[in-house]
Amino acid sequence: MSTHDSALKFERHPIHTDVVIVGAGPCGLFQVFELGLLGLKAQLVDSLKAPGGQCVELYPDKPIYDIPAVPVCTGQELTDRLLEQIRPFGAGLNLGQEVTEVARQDNGRFRVVTSAGTVFDAGAVVVAGGVGSFQPRKLDVPGAAELEGKYIHYRVKDPRAYADQDVVILGGGDSALDWALTLVDHARSVVLVHRRPEFRGAPASLAKLYALRDEHRADVLIGQAKEVNAVDGVLKSLSVQGADSVVRRVDLDQLLVFFGLHPKLGPIANWGLEINKRQLSVDTEKFQTNVAGIYAVGDINHYAGKKKLILSGFHEAALAAFAIKEYLEPGKKVHLQYTTTSPLMHKRLGVESAEEQAAARKAASG
Repeated sequence: MSTHDSALKFERHPIHTDVVIVGAGPCGLFQVFELGLLGLKAQLVDSLKAPGGQCVELYPDKPIYDIPAVPVCTGQELTDRLLEQIRPFGAGLNLGQEVTEVARQDNGRFRVVTSAGTVFDAGAVVVAGGVGSFQPRKLDVPGAAELEGKYIHYRVKDPRAYADQDVVILGGGDSALDWALTLVDHARSVVLVHRRPEFRGAPASLAKLYALRDEHRADVLIGQAKEVNAVDGVLKSLSVQGADSVVRRVDLDQLLVFFGLHPKLGPIANWGLEINKRQLSVDTEKFQTNVAGIYAVGDINHYAGKKKLILSGFHEAALAAFAIKEYLEPGKKVHLQYTTTSPLMHKRLGVESAEEQAAARKAASG
């Protein structure tokens, strides 16, 4: 079948769903849950190849302390728990593809197309894309591009992969400091290089790193990376120019670069949505954008008093779900029901009510 025929096949058989959620990070995953409680089906689309968004892509092992009733969990653990929570609702996971087109059809529903050629027929769209499509800011020095992936990295998947290796970390933000503190317990040596004495990361983290330096367990070097030096394709050292203009060579096995991200809205910028500093403007009643039927939750939205917290995104997802239910079923009152007592909620969640559990215990006891 030709590419053209494949496209026609998708055109003839789009995936029909109540809601397409753009972004499978924590807020996008929780949006599935809130929609599911109201009986709405969802399809998730994410450009990353695994769910979890930035929590998994950039900080899978970084502890999170501000999730209600969960004293501490990692980004990966939070994602795993959310996936378990939404399992009863059978949401589609369409990963490794980007939404390239959102268009309203004559019947008022949306035609949503992805870079993989997948087409959805959706009643509503929720943008939960975090900072949008993002790419790490690359190290722009001679020889760096050829070493990416093997010796130069922009994320850490497993700290144990750096065991008994000399590691240099570039950056002055939280990611650089956090990974320097973490890798001290794995790597043979850790050197953090930052272009100036002032750091953007948490002062407490910086104080811990300087304490480790005093214990000769890590080092901090102020200077600018100028060149990577390789022999037969193997990284050997990094040239760093200090404030005194002296260039020093730092021996290393692996180089981690944390210069931050290039947040880009990508195709979202072409959907006719009101944008405020690369964020989507929404109201605080429905979290709807200026286009009826398109909503935004999480870090990608903007409103007065906005706080970029996962907790805030969860709240936004709950209110957006009720608004979407009303939008898809106009004139029909949406009743607030509690998962503790509602038989309908229990049915949708696939759990037994307290009465059903008591009856089962009574029957079992004879």
